[in-house]
This record gives sequence, C-alpha cells and structure tokens, in this order.
Amino acid sequence: MKNIQAHESVLELIGNTPLIKLNHITAGMKGNFFAKVEAFNPGHSAKDRIALYIINEAESRGILKPGDTIIETTSGNTGFSIAMVSVLKGYKCILAVSSKSSTDKIDMLKAMGAEVHVCPAHVAAEDPRSYYEVAKRLHSEREGSIYINQYFNQLNIDAHYYSTGPEIWEQTGGKITHLVACSGTGGTISGTARFLKEMNPAIQILGIDAYGSVIQKYHETKEFDKEEIYPYRIEGLGKNLIPSATDFNAIDRFMKVTDEDSAHTAREIAKTEGLFVGYTSGAAMQGIKQFSEEGVFNNDSVVVAIFPDHGSRYMSKVFNDEWMEQQGFMDAQHQAQPQIKYVK
Repeated sequence: MKNIQAHESVLELIGNTPLIKLNHITAGMKGNFFAKVEAFNPGHSAKDRIALYIINEAESRGILKPGDTIIETTSGNTGFSIAMVSVLKGYKCILAVSSKSSTDKIDMLKAMGAEVHVCPAHVAAEDPRSYYEVAKRLHSEREGSIYINQYFNQLNIDAHYYSTGPEIWEQTGGKITHLVACSGTGGTISGTARFLKEMNPAIQILGIDAYGSVIQKYHETKEFDKEEIYPYRIEGLGKNLIPSATDFNAIDRFMKVTDEDSAHTAREIAKTEGLFVGYTSGAAMQGIKQFSEEGVFNNDSVVVAIFPDHGSRYMSKVFNDEWMEQQGFMDAQHQAQPQIKYVK
C-alpha cells in the first residue's frame, strides 16, 4: 500500500547497528572509546548477521531447499538468530545447546519454535554428549538437513567482513586505531579484522579470551594445550577446541578476563552508560580496562569494542543477585542490586 513506511520483515533490520561513545566507564583512561552495540539487531545479537548471511548463501548455492531442516551448535545467540530466520523462510530448526547457556536463552529458543537439545557443557569436544557431536549426529539422522557448523564455517568470517567491518570503518571515518572483540567461534573478530586491516594495516586487533579456554595460548604458540581447559562461566567466549573460523593471523594479541570481573563490568556498563548488554560485553569492556592499565592506548587512540548481545539474555545469571552470590562474586566491594520495595 502506498505511503506506508514499513519493513518487509525483521530481516531488513539486521546490521547497521549504532556506534555509541563510552563517556563514563572509561573515565581516567587515555583514548576515545566507542561501543558497536549489536543488541540493536532484531535478534538482539551480532549472530543475526551470520545467520542471515549463511542461510542466504546456502539457498543461492542450492544446498538449502524448501522444507529442509537447519541444525546448529550454539551457546544461544546463534541459535536464536537461526530460529528467527528459519521462521521467516519456512525452515525447521534444531539446536544443540550447551547447558552453560542461561535459561533465558534456552527459553527464547523454544519461544521461537526451535527443537532444543541441551548438552552437558563441561565435556570434551569429541565426547558424544558434547553439543558439537550431538549436532553432527542429529544432522546424520535427519534427511533433508544442513549443519551450519559456525565454528568451522568460513562464511562466519565473510558475514562480518562484508558488514561489521565496513560499518565500523565508515562510522569512525577511518579513524579507528584499535578493535576490541571477544573470540568464541572467532567469526566476528576475524571478519571485522580482515576488512579493517585491508583498509589500514596499522589498526590493532585485540581479542578477548576466557580463563579455561585454549585460544590465547594457541595464538601465541600454535600449540593446543588441553591443560589450559577447565570450566568457566562466560558464554560465547573462548573455546576448548580451535575453530577454523578464527583467523589468528588477523589478530594482534589476546587478553584473558575472569568470569567475576566480566560479570561485574557488565553490571557497571548498565549503571554508568545506560546500556543493558550481556556477559560477553562485560568481558570486552573488562579487556579494555586491562589493556588500558598496560598502557596500550594513548590520548589519540580511537578504540571500538564490539558489544555482542543484550542483557535480557542474562537475567538468571549476571543480573541476578542470587546467582552472583552462588558463584562467590559478591563481596564488600560489589554490592547487590537495589532492593525492590513493594507498596502495600
């Protein structure tokens, strides 16, 4: 109908997320700091970009046909994005999810109509119960299915090379000096880094890893060290395997952050910048703090951090005082959220 200004579907809203200046949490640091806030995607995370890009590519190559089933391994965000795209394109969606994923994420997957298989988080990648192996098994059993396999899919990198990288370059007018991004599958940091390095090889790409993950040591030594692996709480960050969707050559260095620091920093972002973002966003900001303490930035630095998702996906975890207390994250320095007062 004429004169109605509307989008054909939510898919048209994917990408072109805003760059927002960080004014308060960075007080006292040298440099100019900005957040690429991926929660503004319709699926509330950066994973909307790869879900739409990979599915479109599969369609154009004839790999994905009407009525097919899309299967994926996910910590929650990619699964939600794939489920969202599947709804609109008419595909069935089956997701193998880590038990480390918040109940909020798992409930959202079910709400989007996905078939969800929750797998134990703290098992080896090759264990038949791991979400990697469960997804592979489901794919082998389900005729007319495709397995996205984001950890080993080069299209994961391409999606960000063609969208996130150009957006950041344009939004900063080419002035960006440092990119800070968490590394899980590695697609976000790798694709964005490849584009930015092509535009200016001097841009420093700073990755964030978790304690309990093998990523940083592999980047530094090219050795996979199983002794590095132990359970940790941050979702969507770090790995117990080496994803081929990570371009280690495009990343200059890594910094590890703790579960506790990242959780409190996520809360701090909300209270200082008014941005309600997730656990990995807290990890990215915590990484910036630690890099700043090392003197990595100067007054002329233009630092862009990718904040991957929305805080609503962590209401049962990071933003839940009881969960924080159960993890031993509350002390005299870190107080509980303001109490709710009921008027009788």
